[in-house]
Amino acid sequence: MSRLRALLRHPFSQAVGLLLAAYVAFEFGIAYLPPLFGVESARIPDSVLLQYMLTAMVGILIFVSDNEERWRQFKEPITTTLVDRDKRWLRGGLLVLLPVLVGFGTYDRIRPKVVAPVQLRSVHPAPPSQITIRGRTLELATLENPLRKTGSLEQHMARGRSIYYRNCLPCHGDLLDGRGHFAHGFNPAPLPFDRGTIAQLRESFVFWRIAKGGPGLPNEGTPWNSAMPAWENFLTEEEIWAVTVFLYEQAGVAPRQLGEAEGGEHEWGA
Repeated sequence: MSRLRALLRHPFSQAVGLLLAAYVAFEFGIAYLPPLFGVESARIPDSVLLQYMLTAMVGILIFVSDNEERWRQFKEPITTTLVDRDKRWLRGGLLVLLPVLVGFGTYDRIRPKVVAPVQLRSVHPAPPSQITIRGRTLELATLENPLRKTGSLEQHMARGRSIYYRNCLPCHGDLLDGRGHFAHGFNPAPLPFDRGTIAQLRESFVFWRIAKGGPGLPNEGTPWNSAMPAWENFLTEEEIWAVTVFLYEQAGVAPRQLGEAEGGEHEWGA
């Protein structure tokens, strides 16, 4: 009993106990105490937990080092483990165990995990029946790309490419894969333009999404999380249509036509 009392009074044991108590308080106390006061519980993120634990560790080190005698007693177990000959097996075990624990922790944090998304996302939101661009009302159900009926398709594509690389590349990427320079800063990430996305859409849908951007998404689908600006404020209708031509031609797919749908069904949008 006296040995247990002496162990509990030892500064090293007290430091370990305080550190464990701090972890329990931060990890579980913050999540389970709020409901007692009628507040919704919330688990703190791991990054915040790490900051709290580092702060607690600094406070504990200040506590054990506030006088020479307590600091000397605190260092005794560490010194004997690192120096004494009869502790070589313990030293060897720690030299193996600590790297293994660090490696496992690193692997667990970076390994791919199958988890539910933070929030649901509609890849192809339902378009409105009509939109207004600079005072002109356009019916999306019957809207077609006028550039496909006039001029040279190659020239329209070249113009669209120039506009895309000046305005869209930082987010949607050089390869139209949604991995531009700024893409990592968005959640969800910008969409790629490939057979899984743009091939399913009519050009009028793409025109609407470019022109109206995130602010123009329908209210019934909120909360949306699109950072794309309303490009109608920066580009003309013809420039938006040129970008649309470039996207389809670069992706190597043809836009869906009015009444065309997969599986033999007919609908005007996606």
